[in-house]
Amino acid sequence: MVNALAGEVEIVLNGKARVCKLTLGALAELETALGEGSVVGLIERFESGRYSGSDLLALVVAGLRGGGWTGSASDLMTAEIKGGLTEAARVAAEVLVRAFAVPK
Repeated sequence: MVNALAGEVEIVLNGKARVCKLTLGALAELETALGEGSVVGLIERFESGRYSGSDLLALVVAGLRGGGWTGSASDLMTAEIKGGLTEAARVAAEVLVRAFAVPK
């Protein structure tokens, strides 16, 4: 079970529920992987729709690593994601939003 207030989002890989969360380390890894110089640039990239499939992959991998997963991008490329590409995109968007949402 995930804690949305802690920025967590669930994704099911190969039949196993995993936690995605953008920790500071995961966010830094994501910035490096995508060549973005700032958090604002990263957010603008996704908000404006200027992202690719590899950007989504990097975001989901960073979120999984923030959630404690020890896999790599190549592991995710061959994994079965419950809900497919649509679910992966939803998780990517949700983990980014939750990382910067102020708890109510």
